[in-house]
Amino acid sequence: MKLSPRNRLGAVALTGALALTLAACSSGGNAEEPAGTAGGDAPAELSGSLAGAGASSQEKAVAGWIAGFNEQYPDVAVSYDAVGSGGGREQFLAGAVQFAGSDAALDEEELAAAQERCVGGEAVEVPLYISPIAVVYNLPDVDADNINMSAATIAKVFNRDITSWDDPAIAAENPDVELPAVDIIPVNRSDESGTTENFTEYLAAASEGAWPHEASGDWPLSGGQSGQGTQGVIDTVTGAEGAIGYADASRAGDLGTVALKVGEEYVPFSAEAAAAVVDASPRAEDATENRIVVELDRTTTEAGAYPLVLISYSIACSVYEDQADADNVKAYLTYVASEAGQERAADPSVAGAAPISEELRTEVQAAIDSITAG
Repeated sequence: MKLSPRNRLGAVALTGALALTLAACSSGGNAEEPAGTAGGDAPAELSGSLAGAGASSQEKAVAGWIAGFNEQYPDVAVSYDAVGSGGGREQFLAGAVQFAGSDAALDEEELAAAQERCVGGEAVEVPLYISPIAVVYNLPDVDADNINMSAATIAKVFNRDITSWDDPAIAAENPDVELPAVDIIPVNRSDESGTTENFTEYLAAASEGAWPHEASGDWPLSGGQSGQGTQGVIDTVTGAEGAIGYADASRAGDLGTVALKVGEEYVPFSAEAAAAVVDASPRAEDATENRIVVELDRTTTEAGAYPLVLISYSIACSVYEDQADADNVKAYLTYVASEAGQERAADPSVAGAAPISEELRTEVQAAIDSITAG
């Protein structure tokens, strides 16, 4: 996957106490095995602080992971600043946090910067959060489980070529739905975002030329409505009838969602449909044993697959200067990758994510086990 240049975002760090409060509110499930027993050789006792920052798509899952991790390691104060993928990568590369969450893999320039940040080591990138991106809309009077749209129709809506909900192109895909003569209000992310990059990549690949822009983490059109972060998009769509936006599906709430045309059928989002397209997709050309980057097949016609999927990576160093940082990061990511950690994120009350497969977990754990102190 060729990634576009990214603007960097500043961030205001959240306190560890606030992150732990959020985590406690979102926790679920039973106690799990200690993180160090699921793979690797993390010490039985850990303490200190562990700071992360990045993708807002992961925010609910991370809150659950922190709660589960702290059931085993209560003396590690873990925090996560959901500043967005770009800001998280920036903070990580600057050494301000020990790990980052990102909805897009590091680009070539960032990989070079990671070597310096990781004291001569390299970046570790592991796909630990898999979730569909929902195309959400606010049409309270429409009586339908989902509105059907092809990638081409979605592209024309967000490119402002289709401007009314009763447009013939939308009506043709929804013959049994009474569509209102209401103006469409497209809503995009205002910040540099991995969710935007995944969304525009899908439009560029699957819309058969209807999307005239390159894939990018920055929204390519000026003007219009926008929101800061995932919650900002959801709030903006919720506040305006006729609005349509895109966001991590775990945050869709009561908004309507689009079923995507895949082959000759329309597929609504689900964890199972998201997992299906990930399993059917190859690795990126520059993937390594420590950088497990997936090249998503956005044009799949596989039955039941949902190609508008977000894979959010946990990014760490293979080498840390401080032994405590290495131990804490290794233990935390081991818990996140474990069956218990993935099941917690899959809980609909936490994030409703798609758990990684056993085969992928084996590869991910090997990458995590490489983390050490120099």
